[in-house]
Amino acid sequence: MNNIQKTIVWLLADFICLCIGSASAYIFYWNMISPRLKGYFLFTIVAFVIYIIVSRVFKLNMRINRYSGIRDLFSLFMAFVLSGSLSGLITIFFDFMIALRFMVLAGIVAGIIGIGLRVLWQNIYLLKDQSRRTQTEDIKQIIVIGAGDGGSLFVENHIRNPQDTQVVAILDENPKKQGKSISGIKVAGDLSQLEAIEKDYDIDRAIIAIPSLTPEDYERIITELNKYDIKPYKMPKVEDVITGVYQRNHGPKKVDIGDLLGRKEIQLDESHLRKEIEGKTIAITGAGGSIGSEITRQISRFNPKRVLLIGHGENSIYLIYQELQQLDTMTEFVPVIADVQDYERIYELFKEEEVDIVYHAAAHKHVPLMEWNPEEALKNNILGSYNVAKAVDQAKVGKMVMISTDKAVRPPNVMGASKRVAELIVTGMNKQSDSIFCAVRFGNVLGSRGSVIPLFEKQIAAGGPVTVTDFRMTRYFMTIPEASRLVVFAGAHADGGEVFILNMGEPVKIVDLARKLILLSGHTESEIPIVEAGIRPGEKLYEELLTSGELVEEQIDENIFIGKVVDKPLSETVEFVESLNDLHPRKLKQAIIDFANHSAE
Repeated sequence: MNNIQKTIVWLLADFICLCIGSASAYIFYWNMISPRLKGYFLFTIVAFVIYIIVSRVFKLNMRINRYSGIRDLFSLFMAFVLSGSLSGLITIFFDFMIALRFMVLAGIVAGIIGIGLRVLWQNIYLLKDQSRRTQTEDIKQIIVIGAGDGGSLFVENHIRNPQDTQVVAILDENPKKQGKSISGIKVAGDLSQLEAIEKDYDIDRAIIAIPSLTPEDYERIITELNKYDIKPYKMPKVEDVITGVYQRNHGPKKVDIGDLLGRKEIQLDESHLRKEIEGKTIAITGAGGSIGSEITRQISRFNPKRVLLIGHGENSIYLIYQELQQLDTMTEFVPVIADVQDYERIYELFKEEEVDIVYHAAAHKHVPLMEWNPEEALKNNILGSYNVAKAVDQAKVGKMVMISTDKAVRPPNVMGASKRVAELIVTGMNKQSDSIFCAVRFGNVLGSRGSVIPLFEKQIAAGGPVTVTDFRMTRYFMTIPEASRLVVFAGAHADGGEVFILNMGEPVKIVDLARKLILLSGHTESEIPIVEAGIRPGEKLYEELLTSGELVEEQIDENIFIGKVVDKPLSETVEFVESLNDLHPRKLKQAIIDFANHSAE
């Protein structure tokens, strides 16, 4: 049936509900009301007309009945009661007196029957769907951990959208919830019941439906699940469950390393970001990289007019462009193959497209590789940043936000030193330009290309060992969305010359990171050993976010530090950069490191 036919069928069903409600009330009050059936028939017709009006006003007729929840059914019930009550008042004008209790009772009975019909339809639909899935699909059996609001919401939504899975049990540590059920699924006990459940069912995965779970509890639960080879997944965001988005994204996501790092992902106040982005033309260099591509996803939520996706690698630009084309947005995305080392090309782009904001994410970031190739660090990280900054100034772009790194603080390696010099270029340009320039320092970004996570995952998949350079080594970590939000947030609050840093909590030991990844893989450290490989060229044991001279008391958010870097006149920095052209690679590397460290003093 089409939508019109379905609407007509349900209207007829609701009319029958009102007829039964009126008849039931008439029979119940047989000895107390007038036997004039004509008047009660008029009451039913008027009640049905009022019900149609109420349904259209409150859009009850637009709801999909097989997905109706408690609120929907309560609204339907109240529509019946309201219709019966108003109908009784209206029929008074036709010289037909009707008792208030008759009106209310007729509406209540009609409402109960209307709800019953929809619940019956839901169950028929679910039984039909389950029968079809049993015959045509390989059903995976899953358990839910958590019988609170999160678990209840997940189970109810899962029953309506089961896909190829079936929830067979719920586990919760609260004794008061054990033995009870949620939507017909029993709360079988706590984690100690896993063994018994596994004997009865072939459990494929567990959905951890406790949004407030601590990293320590995550580890404890995953350790238990690993004993029975049950894959851990986390419950999607509540808003995704409510809207059904998680079904379109192929179900719940696996528990990842970010869930075990000891802090929750930081959310920033985005109230100013729409004003910063909406209707603007944005340029992103390095748009095909892990950070650049996530920046494009973040800003696309705020309706920019146009976004220039600038990158040197055509395949990465093609991939992010194709992804963005699927978004439901009026934003125009323009793929641009260009190199930040080509000043004329960058300047022409900024000028012709009348760019408002530039996010400069193009850079080489791999520490050991830049130790072996310092010329490339010079060309891409230093000269490339200078070209972008100069083009921003000359093309009268309003603002530039440069992506830097915590490795720029007292750098012993050429990668960090090159980013420190790039910071000096940006802050120096800020002093003599009408445009606003600022920088953002990142810690290690989880899952970004070149990060340690993909390396560890590859080593675990190969059976180990996992190699850690030094068991004492620590790093600050942030997720890709956190890093990208920080960039946009910083740009919206920059006055010029600042260095913005996210509060990433306490640094994490790399060896602990390796242990958590092994746990997530379903193995133990006895199965996948961790070995110490020695520090690579240019690496530090510990990273810093700001030097003591850079930190200022001002904060625009409780999770954002603001630093004022020790700067130099732009002419002095440019003169130094130009002096590097003829140096031997070994001397070039040391010259950049020395200049970067002396500039912080």
